[in-house]
Amino acid sequence: MYKLMKTTVAVLAAALFMLIETRVVSGEVVTCSGMVPMVYRNDKISIADFGGVGDGQTLNTKAFREAIYRIQHLKRRGGTLLYIPSGVYLTGSFNLTSHMTLYLAKGAVIKATQDTNDWPLIAPLPSYGRGRERPGDRYVSFIHGDGLHDVIITGENGTIDGQGDVWWNMWRQRTLQFTRPNLIELMNSRNIIISNVIFKNSPFWNIHPVYCSNVVIRYVTILAPADSPNTDGIDPDSSSHVCIEDSYISTGDDLVAVKSGWDEYGIAYGRPSKFITIRRLTGSSPFAGIAVGSETSGGVENVLAEHVSLFNMGVGIHLKTNIGRGGVIRNITVSSVYMENVRKGIKIAGDVGDHPDENYNPNALPVLKNVVINNVWGEKVLQAGLIQGLKNAPFTGICLSNIHLNGATGTRNLPWKCSDVSGTASQVSPLPCSELTSTDQAGACFVPF
Repeated sequence: MYKLMKTTVAVLAAALFMLIETRVVSGEVVTCSGMVPMVYRNDKISIADFGGVGDGQTLNTKAFREAIYRIQHLKRRGGTLLYIPSGVYLTGSFNLTSHMTLYLAKGAVIKATQDTNDWPLIAPLPSYGRGRERPGDRYVSFIHGDGLHDVIITGENGTIDGQGDVWWNMWRQRTLQFTRPNLIELMNSRNIIISNVIFKNSPFWNIHPVYCSNVVIRYVTILAPADSPNTDGIDPDSSSHVCIEDSYISTGDDLVAVKSGWDEYGIAYGRPSKFITIRRLTGSSPFAGIAVGSETSGGVENVLAEHVSLFNMGVGIHLKTNIGRGGVIRNITVSSVYMENVRKGIKIAGDVGDHPDENYNPNALPVLKNVVINNVWGEKVLQAGLIQGLKNAPFTGICLSNIHLNGATGTRNLPWKCSDVSGTASQVSPLPCSELTSTDQAGACFVPF
């Protein structure tokens, strides 16, 4: 019990530190809030106006759909705010519309029905070619949107609860017929703000902006049990100008994973993820903290992750791809990271992830270059790092600087392992691989942001 309390206190203390900590440039706090301005809506309606009942038992699918239909078709100047009062509102999936704010009051819970018959099927994403878990179509996300702009999901830390255990059990029992639904998926959309909301128990990935631009995700909490399968926190996917900051994530899979399509489908679709910023993030997971991949076939470039605290992780920093992926991963910077109780501190690997089918091209080799990782401190790290490129596509331009990954008290952690990689290392302990040329210059890694 004492160890659990100690870890909990450490996590909360780190979260508080990261919310207080600021980075100042020219006297101003570096923040992404200006990327998409918060819009004040003069027109306000309540879910209660459409028969919504927050008793946790009444099914409110009709109320949500009618309220959003009203917003979509009346088209009030400046948009409309849909207010969700305190209470538990059980509902099936519903679609958002442009120029709307979904506002959850304090104590408000939007809870997904567990009746899978209430979840329609939709076509697979073109950059994936099929459902991510099962061939063919996939279940629509709990809250969904396609082709939207000027959408805000916010409130007073109300909760969106996916009640995912029924889906997790179907996955464990191998009875899934189609790919599980995300909690929130926005497609082909722009100017999105998601803030001050708690997301919990997603059936699959939690927040999935795909083919989107100008997305700000701030002050969110994302929760799922450590053994819940594939419950990624936030997955920017073939999207650009995405900012994730000041948030806490504890799930059963990667906290943040930047993606861009799957093998031959992602290559054909050809839309990269780029200009992704992750700041002041705290979390825990049996998988990765900051991840790129493994679906990277459209390419990933210009990613900055900084001021990150990770506890009880499988891998702290994980860049992952595979033969058949194609795509270029470049200009990735991860800086100012603290990690504690982690199996592997840093992993960059070209043999991770499965394939959608047998039609992938084994000659479609990924390119991974220009990766900067600096100012990293770790305690209780079992293995410092592993960097394994591909024989016919070595990873290049890997630069490690000021990295100190310590084992548990009184023990040494496992040494670095490297192959098919080139780059530099400065002030790294334990000593990095010989493939990374040593340099005594503390500022050897250039940070492009």
